[in-house]
Amino acid sequence: MRISQVSMREIRVPLREPFRISSGLVAERRILLVELTDHDGVTAWSECVAGEAPYYSAETVDTAWFAIREWFAPRLLGRTLGDPHETAALLGRDVRGHRMALAALEMGVWVLRANRAGVALARMLGGTRERVDVGISLGIQPSPAMLVERATLAQSEGYRRIKLKIGPGHDIAWVAAVREGLGPDAAVMVDANNAYSLSDVDVLRKLDAFDLLMIEQPLEHEDLVSHAVLQRELRTPLCLDESITSPARAADMIALGSGRIINIKPGRVGGFGPSLQIHALAQEHGVPVWCGGMLESGIGRACNVALASLPGFSIAGDISPSARYWSRDIVTPEWAMDEHGSMRVPLHRPGLGVDVDVDYVDDITVRREDLAV
Repeated sequence: MRISQVSMREIRVPLREPFRISSGLVAERRILLVELTDHDGVTAWSECVAGEAPYYSAETVDTAWFAIREWFAPRLLGRTLGDPHETAALLGRDVRGHRMALAALEMGVWVLRANRAGVALARMLGGTRERVDVGISLGIQPSPAMLVERATLAQSEGYRRIKLKIGPGHDIAWVAAVREGLGPDAAVMVDANNAYSLSDVDVLRKLDAFDLLMIEQPLEHEDLVSHAVLQRELRTPLCLDESITSPARAADMIALGSGRIINIKPGRVGGFGPSLQIHALAQEHGVPVWCGGMLESGIGRACNVALASLPGFSIAGDISPSARYWSRDIVTPEWAMDEHGSMRVPLHRPGLGVDVDVDYVDDITVRREDLAV
């Protein structure tokens, strides 16, 4: 296939309610969508997961827009592409960083290939599950009681795993209250988004008392050594998220013992190709993986659902249904969770498995740029 056009759009979608993590509050998502068109007129949609500001990573919607226009799209336009596994290396040659921008195009190539072949994206990636378990991520709440209320509701709705965002001053009492409220068997984890340091080890040790599934990304994202030191101090497994930006970083984590679980976000690691490499590496070493979320629209969620259908994804992912975040999603049908806390993988529909509501996307687009040959 040969790419003839790359179209970028920025849409703005308000969240149903603001979402707070240790680094700040998100009330509206600026989302960068990419549409690829090949020489036969076949199209594919993908999504860049970069945020509005450089809080989660150095990339933003605006830096990704620039990177796609100046560096990555020119490497695709007019080029005949073969195996989609080769796309990440093609786009990333002699370019450092900008993995979220790169991933938006790389994942689009996979979707385009699936559309052309008439097969589900999940099947093209090697997915085997017909349903995937769904977890929920709860933002930092003003009080333990309010967090217990949210967690109890999530439990009643059927979510298979509940993640609590934590930060200094919003940790032990909050987690203790949730554990007491939900009971000893509830699957609960915490996510610190880099908010702690090794000087907080006494606080973090206290989390061992709550039988958590994991503590996600407690320390600075570039510091694998300190994570290894901390993991030796804790019974609870550490999970690395922001730290894992490539297969090489995943290999370093395993070698150093910096954690025991990996959160794979395809948009963070450079696309599906690198995600599959991390998945294979984790399986080889017996490391569980799961798929995290980045407040994606239904397009990005389709990519996450497809990836989460692979056999190594043994922990419920942050792939909440559309209605969790949006009053109206940009795909039909919207993503939905059943009463058992699982989501159907659209194995019998080509590509993403959902249709993009192009009219609605047009209505909420605030800028657009078409690059063509």
